[in-house]
Amino acid sequence: MTDFHVEGRRPTAAVVTGAASGIGRATAVWLAAAGMDVGITWHTDEKGAQDTAAEVRAHGRQAPVARLDLTELPEAAGVIDHLADELGRIDVLVNNAGTGTATPFLDIDLATVRQVLDVDLVGPFLCSQHAARRMITQGNGGRIVNVTSVHEHQPRVGAAPYCAAKGGLGLLTQVMALELAEYGITVNSVAPGEIATPMTGQEDEDVRRTSRPGVPLGRPGDAREVAAVIAFLAGEGASYVTGASWAVDGGMLRMGPMAGSHLADHGWRRP
Repeated sequence: MTDFHVEGRRPTAAVVTGAASGIGRATAVWLAAAGMDVGITWHTDEKGAQDTAAEVRAHGRQAPVARLDLTELPEAAGVIDHLADELGRIDVLVNNAGTGTATPFLDIDLATVRQVLDVDLVGPFLCSQHAARRMITQGNGGRIVNVTSVHEHQPRVGAAPYCAAKGGLGLLTQVMALELAEYGITVNSVAPGEIATPMTGQEDEDVRRTSRPGVPLGRPGDAREVAAVIAFLAGEGASYVTGASWAVDGGMLRMGPMAGSHLADHGWRRP
């Protein structure tokens, strides 16, 4: 019978991919406020990554920065080891870097399909391997959080490779949770709905002033609301939580993401 590892060390070092803005930046800052040093990756926005690093350092924490292009696999995943070396260890990996499309299934080309699958699925797979191997060597367990989407659970027209990748990442999360549990490593996914970030064309706006009639809470989410859930899963309080998908969507999944983001009035609220 396997001797299961019970971790006994507070997480002190994290890596957050795609942390130049949006959910990644909010998560990096939240983890820093919780007392973690945070490695930060960026793809095209180096200035954004440096701005994130400055916010992390303002909390008195280390913030090494590295470029990560998940279309350059498998070599790109070595960035996890590079940042872990700079931090001295890695206790938490947040796979947040991602991309998407808005192209009909019949029109999308193979190169785009492969790009989306590499960035949103194969990249997190390989980055998690690097992180998990180091966590096992360290011997104190760890946390891996995969940022998926409501489209981990529900489809969207025009997003075939994105939905395939996010759905795959959700099921990969469950397999990883089963296989890594004996090492004290928990693995969960966080599935955001519409969040005010650069990816959705919304940055630093007051989400309370934006109406979304088809979302039960009536508005988009703020990146910090997603970061709060990620930080919980990365912390000591979630030590018995693994293999789960946490929707942070204002109730959108209860409506279906197509309806939730596209309904123009509140008529659905009345029988």
